[in-house]
Amino acid sequence: MLTDDPQLAGERLRAGGLVALPTETVYGLAADAADAAALRRLYAVKGRPADHPSIVHLADAADAPAWAATWPAAAQALADAYWPGPLTLVLPTGGRAAPEALGGTGTIALRVPDHPLTRAAIRAAGTGVAAPSANRFGRVSPTTALHVAEDLGRDVDLILDGGPCAVGVESTIVDLTGERPRILRPGAITAAMVAATLAAELGPVGPDAPRAPGTLAAHYAPHLPVVLVEDPAAVADPGSSVLIAASGTAASGFHAVVDAGPTAADYAIRLYALLRAADRSGAARIVVVPPPPGGIGDAVRDRLRRAARGASADERT
Repeated sequence: MLTDDPQLAGERLRAGGLVALPTETVYGLAADAADAAALRRLYAVKGRPADHPSIVHLADAADAPAWAATWPAAAQALADAYWPGPLTLVLPTGGRAAPEALGGTGTIALRVPDHPLTRAAIRAAGTGVAAPSANRFGRVSPTTALHVAEDLGRDVDLILDGGPCAVGVESTIVDLTGERPRILRPGAITAAMVAATLAAELGPVGPDAPRAPGTLAAHYAPHLPVVLVEDPAAVADPGSSVLIAASGTAASGFHAVVDAGPTAADYAIRLYALLRAADRSGAARIVVVPPPPGGIGDAVRDRLRRAARGASADERT
């Protein structure tokens, strides 16, 4: 069932239901972050491993300290600068979220999304909501309500339709549990922006980093194999491939050529819809020319590298 009523969505969440919520990044499949039974159902519907944490979405930045064991000055500075927005902060959990939302990590990932309908729904629910992307485990993230309906069907109780997502790739994840902040997943809020806001050097991501959503080697994958290239002219047998590339890319002989837009931001907005369309094209594979590195282009390149791994479903999220 589709709706544009956040009050109804909040009531369904409060009753233990699963509700797909729009954000500026992608649509999330939400459940009450303190309701263990609802979270177990969420993980079962997605096919998500129990040891993979979810992001807890909140209506207001002022709510965040109550969900974490500590709330350092760095967290407050980043919240002031980028919330509501596409930034997730990883902190020691305060125990308010059910363990099922945390994947056994002892940390909690918190975000305030920049979508008024979703924040209104979370307020109506009266709690934080755990909301991984509203798709089956390992597949392409949804950026419209129709994508959610195609992926999950009747397994979701309600879809709050907030229109297409404005950013199009998942949030930046910043780990604040160590001596130095570090970026666990790139997004629209870049490492340079985080470092400038904190006036601090960011640390490297090593094996001691907490587990975080969207960081497995294979991820965001369509059914067709994905091949990354810098020069379409080097592709053998282009007629069997759909090409996704930025506007103006010279290419010929492909099964289809799909315009990803003139800028990296356009590419990010269109990325998941283009991968879904390419999956239905009848081609044998998807060939992609990534956007240049830098800014949100780094996030798009990250998602494409993971999609190109072509791993089996049990290695994806």
